[in-house]
This record gives sequence, structure tokens and C-alpha cells, in this order.
Amino acid sequence: MKALSTTNAPAAIGPYSQGIEANGTVYVSGQLAINPATGKFAEGGIKEEARQSLTNIKNILAEAGLTMANVAKVTVLLANIDDFAAVNEVYAEFFTQPYPARSAFAVAALPKGANIEIEAIAVK
Repeated sequence: MKALSTTNAPAAIGPYSQGIEANGTVYVSGQLAINPATGKFAEGGIKEEARQSLTNIKNILAEAGLTMANVAKVTVLLANIDDFAAVNEVYAEFFTQPYPARSAFAVAALPKGANIEIEAIAVK
């Protein structure tokens, strides 16, 4: 296994890697909407937060030489399920057909009081 790390995504906030590459598959840890340049959450609402989370994933994938087109599965965690439609709008900016498989859940709470966390699995 090879750990993936980039300064173009926020550093891990615990004992885990931003991503792991194993046998041609890349597992990207859940990405909060943290701007790596500021260390703060993206401002402006859930669309900007979703965009930042997905951009963080995109930047981690780039460390493995992959793009969002390599993503096979995405999991979206939302503090408020009412944000689902707005997140879908932003999601469509990052993915084209064939779209990755996806799960989306409302959760009781996310780290650091986040509104969204997104993780992805990509294949070479």
C-alpha cells in the first residue's frame, strides 16, 4: 500500500491518510469542506462546501495520477439531508456519465461541525 498526501488538500485531522493506493485502487478518506490554503471551511453555503470537498478529492486523486473520471464509488455524508438537491447540482460539475455509484446519508454530526463530508474510491 502507498499513502497519498498533498498540500492541495487539508491534512488529516487524525491517524489516517488522505488516501491510500492499493492494487490499482485508490481510497480517498472523507474530505470536509476545508480549504487547504486557509485551514477554514469554505464560505458561502452548502454548494461552496460541496465544491471544496470534491476539489479536495480531485487533488488527492491527482497525486495518484488519476482524475474524477476514475472514481467508481462516492459516499456523501450530510448534516442536513435537505441539502441533497444543492449538493447534486455541484456534484454534476465534477462527474459525467457513466456516473460513479453513490450513497448519501444524513448523519447526526460530522467532525469539526462540518455540514458535508465526501469520500471516494477510484480505480486505475
